[in-house]
Amino acid sequence: MTQPEPDPTTASPEELREQVEQTRAERGETVQALTAKTDLKSRAQEKATAAREQATVKAGELKAEAADLTHQARDKMPAPVKDKANQAAEQAGLKTAQAGQLWQDKAPEPVRQKTAQGARTARENRTLLLATTGAATLMWLACRRRKG
Repeated sequence: MTQPEPDPTTASPEELREQVEQTRAERGETVQALTAKTDLKSRAQEKATAAREQATVKAGELKAEAADLTHQARDKMPAPVKDKANQAAEQAGLKTAQAGQLWQDKAPEPVRQKTAQGARTARENRTLLLATTGAATLMWLACRRRKG
């Protein structure tokens, strides 16, 4: 990396200045390289960003696969079963609306506010929530496969 140092007694002042400048530049590059290696916060942020992007891609793939499987199941389902499923979905929707109204009537105001705040946070971070849920599901399935 460095050239052999000539004898300082025979070097001219200009040569000595050049050597000093070259050494400074080399030391500066070395310090920058070491700083980049030890900047754990930046490295962690880069890895977190990469993991987040990977999770988002995987969540999209899983969502598309789930939608495809749902459509396949619907296509194979006989008409009477579809009708029953639609009726059950309507009843579930009505029961959910009734439960929501009961919640509004009976729950204390601070609890309703905290619940609304939690729901807002979940909606705002839907992608992250879905990616985390998908990753947890995949881990659970992988562990279950190993045991079974």
